[in-house]
Amino acid sequence: MENHPIGDLMGVTMQKIKEMVDVNTIVGQPIVTPDGITLIPVSKVSFGFASGGSDIPGKANDAKPNCFGGGSGAGVNIIPVAFLVVKDNSVKLLSIAPPASTTVDRVVEVLPEVIDKVKELTKKNEE
Repeated sequence: MENHPIGDLMGVTMQKIKEMVDVNTIVGQPIVTPDGITLIPVSKVSFGFASGGSDIPGKANDAKPNCFGGGSGAGVNIIPVAFLVVKDNSVKLLSIAPPASTTVDRVVEVLPEVIDKVKELTKKNEE
């Protein structure tokens, strides 16, 4: 069975998207500051993809198409959302996204801080 040009077109487009969006796009390379703090950027990545084509018929008495016409495109949107801050064996998430707009979002945002506070209280009570 012969490959159809639309398959080749889609394959090339998907390969280019794969080259643009990899794990280093979402979780960036660590940045170490002079005072020993490590910052790791975290981004939100979304992309769209479209592809299409058509066989262009030849002369009226020719049963086979003469050629193929097609196109494809993709778009990528990268939004920085946070930094992971590593300092003294502690990791914190420093959000740079807009404030939470719903109660559930706010609870999810505050939950790591609440867990840290509970750990501190239980540690103090044990001592």
